[in-house]
Amino acid sequence: MKQPSIRSAARPSARHQRQGPRTRTPWGAALAGAVLGIAFAVSWFAPAAWLASALLSLTDGRVVLAGPQGTVWRGSAQLVFSGGAGSRDAAALPGRVSWQLSPHWNGVSAWVDAACCTPQGLTLKVLPRWAGASVLLSDSQSHWPAALLSGLGTPWNTLQPDGDLQLSTQGFTADIVQGRLALAGSAHIEARHISSRLSTLRPMGSYRFSLTGGAVTALHLETLDGSLRLTGDGQWGGGRLHFSGFATAAPDREAALANLLNIIGRRDGARSIITVG
Repeated sequence: MKQPSIRSAARPSARHQRQGPRTRTPWGAALAGAVLGIAFAVSWFAPAAWLASALLSLTDGRVVLAGPQGTVWRGSAQLVFSGGAGSRDAAALPGRVSWQLSPHWNGVSAWVDAACCTPQGLTLKVLPRWAGASVLLSDSQSHWPAALLSGLGTPWNTLQPDGDLQLSTQGFTADIVQGRLALAGSAHIEARHISSRLSTLRPMGSYRFSLTGGAVTALHLETLDGSLRLTGDGQWGGGRLHFSGFATAAPDREAALANLLNIIGRRDGARSIITVG
């Protein structure tokens, strides 16, 4: 009897070789890595114009970053306040505003600096929430030109205020949930040496406007000094603003302030009644 060849018995057939396990090439993993790398590079080097476009849409055209330079994460632009889409009112902050964004696992922190107005810069944190977000502003003090308000449209474009606005905040937080805004902490604006194109009296006075957050945000207006005297209180809650106050002139300044008193509220003898909401 013919013995089988040791060589032929030891070698598997070509058919069995073809049916053995195949070595997989790493093309799939490499492609996925390349896509992720490109996405990261695009987002990291995204131009500052993307941030300007997003802010324009978010504020309905009321806050504009003009001439943006740099990237979304680190850049600068000129800050412009506008009356919104279709408005001809606009007022620009002198100089440029610089920003730096830093992403974190639970949100984004931002540092904003305006050479004219923020001695130490402003630090904010944006934390995503279900159907919204929380914005935390670090305790700070800053100074802004009152003329910037003229760009916001009515009634500021009529008043054309001039002077200095000193803003201070403490524990200030804004929660935005399902389009509703809720505030916590406090903010104070001292309007110093304010004047208006509606009166020849310069300045008319200095004032303090206080905001105290809570379930219902409380508002308070008082006069620090001057011939135009303003006072009032209000509330902001449920997306609605209610404010009532009075404006009067010092006895020897009634003629110089008459035109302004006729415009800012409803005249009731020597005083003007201010009502919002």
